[in-house]
Amino acid sequence: MGTAGMNEPVAFEPSVIRFDDANALTSALADKIATRLSDGVRRRDAASFVASGGTTPGILFDALSTREAPWDRVFVTTTDERWVSPDDDRSNEKLVRTRLIKNRAASATLVPLMTGHASPAEAETELDRAIGAMPRPFDVTLLGMGNDGHTASLFPGAKELAAALDLHSPSLVRAITPADIAATGPRMSLSLRALLASRLIVILIRGAEKMETYRRALAGDDIFDMPVRAMLHQSGTPVEVYWSP
Repeated sequence: MGTAGMNEPVAFEPSVIRFDDANALTSALADKIATRLSDGVRRRDAASFVASGGTTPGILFDALSTREAPWDRVFVTTTDERWVSPDDDRSNEKLVRTRLIKNRAASATLVPLMTGHASPAEAETELDRAIGAMPRPFDVTLLGMGNDGHTASLFPGAKELAAALDLHSPSLVRAITPADIAATGPRMSLSLRALLASRLIVILIRGAEKMETYRRALAGDDIFDMPVRAMLHQSGTPVEVYWSP
């Protein structure tokens, strides 16, 4: 799969799909993801979905869980994970288990990014194998975006950011130590290589401030300043931005 150089944006711009409100966006995107997963199972006997964390996608997961799809052949993981108990309210695994793996989607297989290891770094080898065993390229990868330009747990200033963005590295996961570790905590994140190995990347954002952040990210080329640019400035993987007020 071809990708652009690390700091060499190409003449390519993601599709921006705008909705009047969050409900319209949620319904349309849930339909699209379910269709993509169904197509993946029909063509390859299995499909995969990478779910983002945070507060924005919860209602999308609720809706997606009600859509018809061959969920027993769908594998789900998360873009990243806080190194907290899966029962912790900050856990992306908990978000996915309680908001997505239910209703019609109850039979989907969740591949967690949290293990019993004391630190994310100790879990890299095990989780690299687990992600590598999923159906790949991922059928749909859903990303969020912070106002600092981070996506997944690829934070500006993180100690391991360069390694996580290195497309020459075979690693599918990276332990991440954010610059504000005291507030943010240690993380595990899919690497850029893993994220770009997707048939479709969807970036889900809401509100005027996030749209302005997206425009700023699109206008610049320093991926270390705004790591989301690594998704925007490449042409190997289709990217769609779903936005509502």
